[in-house]
Amino acid sequence: AAAAAAAGMGERCCAAVRVLVLQAAWALAGGQVRYSVPEEAKAGTVVGRLAQDLGLEAGEAEARRLRLVAQGRRASVEVSGASGALLVSSRLDREELCGKSAPCALRLEVLVERPLRVFHVQLEVTDINDNAPVFPAARKNLSVAELSVPGSRFPLEGASDADIGANAQLSYTLSPSEHFRIEQENSDSRSKSLFLVLMKSLDRETIPVHRLVLTASDGGRPSLTGTMELVISVLDVNDNAPQFNQSVYNVVLPEDALEGTLVVRVNATDLDLGIYGEVVYEIDTVFPPSALDVFSIDANTGEIRLKDNLDFEAITLYDLYVKAKDKGTPPLSGHCKVVLEVLDVNDNAPEVWVTSLSVPVAEDASVGTVVALLSVSDRDSGANGRVRCWVWPASPFGLEATFAGSYSLVLREALDRERVSEYEVEVRAEDGGAPALRASRGLRVPVSDVNDNAPAFAQAVYTVLARENNAAGAELARLWARDPDEAGNGRVSYSVWEGGVAGGGAALSPSSGAAVGGGWRAASSYVSVDAESGRLWALQPLDYEELQVLQFEVRAVDAGEPPLCGNATVQLFVLDENDNAPALLPPAGSAPEAGGVAAEAAEAAAAAAGGSVSVSGTLWAWAAWGAPAGQVVAKIRAVDADSGYNAWLRYELWEPRGKGPFRVGLYSGEVSTARPLDEADGPRHTLLIVVRDHGEPARSATATLSVSLLEAAEAALAAPAGSSSSSSLSRAAAGAEMGPGAASAATNVWLVVAICAVSSLFLLAVVLYAASRWAPRAAVLSGPGPTTLVCASEVGSWSYSQRHSRSLCVADGAGKSDLMVFSPNFPPPPPGPSSAKDTQPEPSALLD
Repeated sequence: AAAAAAAGMGERCCAAVRVLVLQAAWALAGGQVRYSVPEEAKAGTVVGRLAQDLGLEAGEAEARRLRLVAQGRRASVEVSGASGALLVSSRLDREELCGKSAPCALRLEVLVERPLRVFHVQLEVTDINDNAPVFPAARKNLSVAELSVPGSRFPLEGASDADIGANAQLSYTLSPSEHFRIEQENSDSRSKSLFLVLMKSLDRETIPVHRLVLTASDGGRPSLTGTMELVISVLDVNDNAPQFNQSVYNVVLPEDALEGTLVVRVNATDLDLGIYGEVVYEIDTVFPPSALDVFSIDANTGEIRLKDNLDFEAITLYDLYVKAKDKGTPPLSGHCKVVLEVLDVNDNAPEVWVTSLSVPVAEDASVGTVVALLSVSDRDSGANGRVRCWVWPASPFGLEATFAGSYSLVLREALDRERVSEYEVEVRAEDGGAPALRASRGLRVPVSDVNDNAPAFAQAVYTVLARENNAAGAELARLWARDPDEAGNGRVSYSVWEGGVAGGGAALSPSSGAAVGGGWRAASSYVSVDAESGRLWALQPLDYEELQVLQFEVRAVDAGEPPLCGNATVQLFVLDENDNAPALLPPAGSAPEAGGVAAEAAEAAAAAAGGSVSVSGTLWAWAAWGAPAGQVVAKIRAVDADSGYNAWLRYELWEPRGKGPFRVGLYSGEVSTARPLDEADGPRHTLLIVVRDHGEPARSATATLSVSLLEAAEAALAAPAGSSSSSSLSRAAAGAEMGPGAASAATNVWLVVAICAVSSLFLLAVVLYAASRWAPRAAVLSGPGPTTLVCASEVGSWSYSQRHSRSLCVADGAGKSDLMVFSPNFPPPPPGPSSAKDTQPEPSALLD
């Protein structure tokens, strides 16, 4: 390329020289020399043969000193002294020398000395295309409104070219752009206007800045160019609404999320600038509308947070419509939707309701009876809402599922109100959450009573001890029958049902000894039972001599429908009191005589003994002089209607005291000689004999025995005329009356020995029994036991006692039966509202 340029330059120089020669010739012809030289010619380039053109001969230019006259600035040409040629001495820049003036002619003065002569030479510097077009600035910044319409023109300052002519003729081109083109005004003016024309609407959001290159080309050959960068900034207008990066935001939160929890952060962008692109967020609407206060949004960041608690059981899905708007006028807005799904957590315990309750339940209700209807639910869902139920305790009730969430509380076992009168049932429910939540509902199920229990006495047989001569209306015992039913079914009334005594309770008459009474008497004539309290009381005083044992039934009946009843046997034993004094039995056929002195003595003896007095008539007896000691003279006969100790008689000689001729058997009543009788004893003796029982206090009777002393023959003669007793006694020698007396005395001795032995064994048993129980027995036996009846022998009667045992014999008298019993014991009545006085027998009513 450099070689081609040099070749081109050489051709141009040759052409220029030819032109200059022609011009010089023309200048000489016109009297003025003109030369033409292209600018930028190299130093040494011959502009013209100045000396020759001025008409100087060869060598004359040096001799005549041909030179240029300086004109204030350094010339770019010089005259060669040797050849006289005009040469380029330095760079010629037309633009520097002449600027835009055309043509560019330099006026040179050439001085020739010898002779002095001045020539005017005109040197024209011709233009070459050595300057490229130049723009005022390398970059041009333009601002174009985004809403500018196509066809809008924006003036531009064109380029300048220091060259002239064709080299300065500029043409413009613009880098390819679909939005802009360059347009140059077609006019004949020296300066042509340049415009940037908008061809297509701008979109700042698509291309905010357009960068174009404007090129200016001159008309030289080769053409030179200059460029300028056009930076076109699109001015924003509010033509874009904010846009969210998602149209729908799907969020899932558990319902136990705390207040202030971040739900989601929405993001909207606005392609506009400045305030047109500043976005403000707000919640437009919320569905359901009641949840508007549950959420809050940060207007600047778009963060949506919880303001209140979530509740899955109330709302499971929230729809939030969020709006983002810019700050333009008018503002543009964009929208998005936030869908919040609430996840269930196990925050609700099961709930148990009793929808129906049928109480009380009859104790005879059949198995399967429905007691209550229940409804069970859990507001949670899924496994958290699945509930299982059961009953605690497991019996006698159970649960049966009827349909979803409904259960029946049914009876699974037979009820017994007397065992359990009321049930505390707890229905428990548990859900399937983790951890599981539980709930319970308590039910009170009372059991109503039916009359299924008959009154029952604590004992089948009650043994009651009562002393005779008790007052009418005295309480003997209290009976109690338990009925576990309630109200009328358990209200018991008592009555004497059956029983009595038949003729066995006859007593002996003191005078005749015959049995009185007879027939059958009902127990209700002796005793009565209070219908409400069960108090057993006597209707009349009891007489042991008439009645020893009374056995009867007491019936307890409840007030149920139908009524039920229970029975108990009562064995009433009458305990003997010492209420009968000994009664003397006079000898048959005797004619007793009452003696005043003897009666007074008997009264005094009775008073001294502290017992009651029963004065009988005087008994007569005969004894023979010379009778030996121990001969029975007479026998005092007495009987006591009482029993046991109270009927055990002893005989004492009250008068005469001291050493008399007679003595009395302590228990036999036989009057015998204490020593042999002689005439000094006198013909007649009066004996005062006291007969006393062993009761407390003791009762007694006195007998007066008049003993006459006769000769043996007189005594034998007096025997037929006397009483039976006297005749018996007078026949002492024969032993007719003495034999039975001696036999009776021997029998009594053996009886006393036997009774003592039995009493010892009994006392030992009592001691052992008391030691085993550590407490004395009550007055009434706790249970029935065998009753031992002990009957007397022919010659006397005896009874068994807890304290002593004695024998009682009555000669020639009817034997009587005595009763041996043990103290019974009543169980205490059941606890109740009645006082101890009402439930416990009084001490006076129960006798040992």
